[in-house]
Amino acid sequence: QVQLVESGGNLVQPGGSLRLSCTASGTIFRFLTMGWYRQAPGKQRDLVATITRAGATNYAESVKGRFTISRSNAKNSVYLQMNSLKPEDTAVYYCSGREILSEYWGQGTQVTVSS
Repeated sequence: QVQLVESGGNLVQPGGSLRLSCTASGTIFRFLTMGWYRQAPGKQRDLVATITRAGATNYAESVKGRFTISRSNAKNSVYLQMNSLKPEDTAVYYCSGREILSEYWGQGTQVTVSS
């Protein structure tokens, strides 16, 4: 059973930056796609960014130009660099890894953007 563990969430002021990390218990090369999703209170879980095994990326319109997803196969990790943070970015951020027939999720890390 694969485990994904997120870290890096914190309280940050508007305009600030955070870097989230997601580390897998095994190789991330098994996943066709890895991604970050977020869920604000009372809202559905939404896509933030994804990255394929080949390194192709995809972003939600609301984070384009501010967030960058990357991966390190050597460290079995995926990262989300978040710049120019806004209060509306406040949410629990989840890491996911998708195989052909299965999808795995981490437990989430809280990001709060507030002055």
